[in-house]
Amino acid sequence: MNTEVQSGVLLRFTADKRLAAAAGGVARCLADAAGMEASAAAKLQAATLAVCIAACAQVATTSQELSVEVMRFADRIEITVTHAGPPLVGIAVLPGVDRIDHESVAAGSVTRLAKAL
Repeated sequence: MNTEVQSGVLLRFTADKRLAAAAGGVARCLADAAGMEASAAAKLQAATLAVCIAACAQVATTSQELSVEVMRFADRIEITVTHAGPPLVGIAVLPGVDRIDHESVAAGSVTRLAKAL
């Protein structure tokens, strides 16, 4: 697995689901730049948006932040969503994503999406 980041974006925003579209847009942009087919890029965008909206719903107040990091590697795109609160439940499979990992960290929870290129 390649660990060298070719490009990436880190977003931090208040837990407002209207702002989650920005993360989906970044995922779509990096997928397009990587040469991913339009339908696959749209599915990755939708999966990113779904996880961000679920994370927004999970936090206690909308003043809490979400951190979304979208990274393009030579062989994949990874989206990491960090938020306060317990791990997201009910997100085990999303169209357009090859792998979903959840973990608890001191500041809350992390959900990672990965899509092979």
